[in-house]
Amino acid sequence: MTDQGAEIAFRRELVGLVPKLRRFALSLAGHMQDADDLVQAACEKALKNRSQFQPGSRMDSWMYRIVQTLWLDDRRRHKVRGTSIDPEDAHLSDGGKAASLPEDRMMLAKVRVAMGSLPEGQREVLSLVAIEGLSYRETADVLGLPIGTVMSRLSRARDSLLPKLGLAEGHRQ
Repeated sequence: MTDQGAEIAFRRELVGLVPKLRRFALSLAGHMQDADDLVQAACEKALKNRSQFQPGSRMDSWMYRIVQTLWLDDRRRHKVRGTSIDPEDAHLSDGGKAASLPEDRMMLAKVRVAMGSLPEGQREVLSLVAIEGLSYRETADVLGLPIGTVMSRLSRARDSLLPKLGLAEGHRQ
Protein backbone atom coordinates (compact mmCIF):
# COMPACT_ATOMS: atom_id res chain seq x y z
CA MET A 1 0.00 0.00 0.00
CA THR A 2 1.31 3.45 -0.87
CA ASP A 3 1.92 6.06 1.82
CA GLN A 4 -1.11 7.96 0.54
CA GLY A 5 -3.23 4.80 0.61
CA ALA A 6 -2.07 4.02 4.14
CA GLU A 7 -2.93 7.56 5.23
CA ILE A 8 -6.42 7.30 3.75
CA ALA A 9 -6.99 3.91 5.41
CA PHE A 10 -5.74 5.30 8.74
CA ARG A 11 -8.08 8.29 8.57
CA ARG A 12 -11.03 6.10 7.54
CA GLU A 13 -10.50 3.76 10.47
CA LEU A 14 -10.10 6.72 12.83
CA VAL A 15 -13.37 8.30 11.65
CA GLY A 16 -15.13 4.95 12.12
CA LEU A 17 -14.04 4.89 15.77
CA VAL A 18 -15.51 8.30 16.65
CA PRO A 19 -18.86 6.99 18.00
CA LYS A 20 -17.06 4.53 20.33
CA LEU A 21 -14.60 7.21 21.41
CA ARG A 22 -17.47 9.61 22.16
CA ARG A 23 -19.18 7.03 24.39
CA PHE A 24 -15.94 6.33 26.25
CA ALA A 25 -15.13 10.04 26.57
CA LEU A 26 -18.64 10.75 27.88
CA SER A 27 -18.21 8.07 30.54
CA LEU A 28 -15.03 9.86 31.63
CA ALA A 29 -15.91 13.53 31.20
CA GLY A 30 -19.59 13.44 32.13
CA HIS A 31 -20.77 16.10 29.67
CA MET A 32 -21.14 15.71 25.92
CA GLN A 33 -19.39 18.98 25.09
CA ASP A 34 -16.36 17.99 27.18
CA ALA A 35 -16.45 14.50 25.67
CA ASP A 36 -16.50 15.91 22.14
CA ASP A 37 -13.58 18.23 22.97
CA LEU A 38 -11.70 15.24 24.35
CA VAL A 39 -12.36 13.15 21.23
CA GLN A 40 -11.33 16.02 18.97
CA ALA A 41 -8.06 16.45 20.88
CA ALA A 42 -7.45 12.69 20.75
CA CYS A 43 -8.04 12.56 17.00
CA GLU A 44 -5.72 15.52 16.45
CA LYS A 45 -3.06 13.82 18.56
CA ALA A 46 -3.50 10.54 16.68
CA LEU A 47 -3.13 12.29 13.32
CA LYS A 48 -0.06 14.17 14.53
CA ASN A 49 1.52 11.01 15.98
CA ARG A 50 0.36 8.58 13.31
CA SER A 51 3.89 7.18 13.01
CA GLN A 52 3.60 5.83 16.58
CA PHE A 53 0.67 3.60 15.62
CA GLN A 54 1.76 0.03 14.97
CA PRO A 55 0.09 -1.28 11.79
CA GLY A 56 -1.64 -4.57 12.53
CA SER A 57 -2.46 -3.57 16.11
CA ARG A 58 -5.88 -2.45 17.29
CA MET A 59 -6.49 1.20 16.60
CA ASP A 60 -9.40 1.29 19.06
CA SER A 61 -7.12 0.27 21.95
CA TRP A 62 -4.56 2.88 20.91
CA MET A 63 -7.25 5.57 20.71
CA TYR A 64 -8.83 4.63 24.06
CA ARG A 65 -5.39 5.07 25.64
CA ILE A 66 -5.00 8.48 24.01
CA VAL A 67 -8.46 9.59 25.20
CA GLN A 68 -7.77 8.34 28.72
CA THR A 69 -4.34 10.00 28.87
CA LEU A 70 -5.69 13.34 27.66
CA TRP A 71 -8.55 13.15 30.16
CA LEU A 72 -6.18 12.34 33.04
CA ASP A 73 -3.82 15.15 32.00
CA ASP A 74 -6.73 17.59 31.94
CA ARG A 75 -7.94 16.43 35.38
CA ARG A 76 -4.46 16.84 36.83
CA ARG A 77 -4.07 20.25 35.25
CA HIS A 78 -7.39 21.45 36.67
CA LYS A 79 -7.34 19.28 39.82
CA VAL A 80 -10.90 18.11 39.08
CA ARG A 81 -12.41 15.59 41.47
CA GLY A 82 -15.38 13.38 40.68
CA THR A 83 -17.44 13.21 37.53
CA SER A 84 -21.15 12.93 37.14
CA ILE A 85 -22.85 12.40 33.85
CA ASP A 86 -25.26 15.17 32.96
CA PRO A 87 -28.72 13.62 32.47
CA GLU A 88 -29.27 16.04 29.57
CA ASP A 89 -26.34 14.40 27.78
CA ALA A 90 -27.24 10.83 28.69
CA HIS A 91 -29.37 10.28 25.58
CA LEU A 92 -26.86 11.72 23.13
CA SER A 93 -24.12 9.12 23.07
CA ASP A 94 -26.03 6.20 21.58
CA GLY A 95 -27.34 7.99 18.52
CA GLY A 96 -30.87 7.17 19.70
CA LYS A 97 -30.42 3.47 18.87
CA ALA A 98 -30.45 1.93 22.33
CA ALA A 99 -33.61 3.47 23.67
CA SER A 100 -36.64 3.89 21.47
CA LEU A 101 -39.33 3.64 24.15
CA PRO A 102 -39.68 6.31 26.85
CA GLU A 103 -39.07 3.71 29.58
CA ASP A 104 -35.88 2.60 27.84
CA ARG A 105 -34.65 6.17 27.55
CA MET A 106 -35.37 6.76 31.23
CA MET A 107 -33.49 3.60 32.22
CA LEU A 108 -30.57 4.52 29.96
CA ALA A 109 -30.36 7.96 31.57
CA LYS A 110 -30.55 6.35 35.02
CA VAL A 111 -27.71 3.96 34.13
CA ARG A 112 -25.52 6.78 32.85
CA VAL A 113 -26.15 8.90 35.94
CA ALA A 114 -25.38 5.90 38.17
CA MET A 115 -22.18 5.25 36.19
CA GLY A 116 -21.19 8.86 36.74
CA SER A 117 -21.28 8.28 40.48
CA LEU A 118 -18.72 5.47 40.30
CA PRO A 119 -15.05 6.08 41.11
CA GLU A 120 -13.17 6.85 37.89
CA GLY A 121 -11.27 3.54 37.84
CA GLN A 122 -14.47 1.53 38.05
CA ARG A 123 -16.21 3.75 35.50
CA GLU A 124 -13.36 3.36 32.99
CA VAL A 125 -13.32 -0.43 33.29
CA LEU A 126 -17.11 -0.74 33.14
CA SER A 127 -17.30 1.51 30.08
CA LEU A 128 -14.66 -0.42 28.16
CA VAL A 129 -15.95 -3.90 29.06
CA ALA A 130 -19.73 -3.47 29.25
CA ILE A 131 -20.30 -0.69 26.72
CA GLU A 132 -17.44 -0.99 24.24
CA GLY A 133 -17.18 -4.78 24.41
CA LEU A 134 -13.46 -5.05 25.09
CA SER A 135 -12.20 -8.22 26.75
CA TYR A 136 -10.67 -8.08 30.22
CA ARG A 137 -7.20 -8.45 28.64
CA GLU A 138 -7.83 -5.66 26.12
CA THR A 139 -9.14 -3.41 28.89
CA ALA A 140 -6.09 -4.20 31.02
CA ASP A 141 -3.83 -3.29 28.10
CA VAL A 142 -5.68 -0.04 27.35
CA LEU A 143 -5.61 1.11 30.98
CA GLY A 144 -2.17 -0.30 31.81
CA LEU A 145 -3.54 -2.44 34.65
CA PRO A 146 -3.13 -6.06 35.71
CA ILE A 147 -6.07 -8.19 34.56
CA GLY A 148 -6.96 -8.96 38.20
CA THR A 149 -7.41 -5.25 38.88
CA VAL A 150 -9.73 -4.97 35.88
CA MET A 151 -11.78 -7.90 37.17
CA SER A 152 -12.05 -6.53 40.71
CA ARG A 153 -12.94 -3.00 39.53
CA LEU A 154 -15.59 -4.42 37.22
CA SER A 155 -17.05 -6.52 40.03
CA ARG A 156 -17.13 -3.53 42.40
CA ALA A 157 -18.70 -1.34 39.72
CA ARG A 158 -21.45 -3.87 39.05
CA ASP A 159 -22.06 -4.37 42.78
CA SER A 160 -22.35 -0.61 43.22
CA LEU A 161 -24.68 -0.11 40.25
CA LEU A 162 -27.22 -2.83 41.08
CA PRO A 163 -28.77 -1.12 44.12
CA LYS A 164 -28.64 2.30 42.42
CA LEU A 165 -30.68 0.86 39.56
CA GLY A 166 -33.09 -0.96 41.84
CA LEU A 167 -31.90 -4.37 40.72
CA ALA A 168 -31.42 -7.31 43.05
CA GLU A 169 -28.17 -9.27 43.12
CA GLY A 170 -29.98 -12.23 41.56
CA HIS A 171 -30.60 -10.30 38.31
CA ARG A 172 -26.90 -10.05 37.54
CA GLN A 173 -25.92 -11.61 34.20
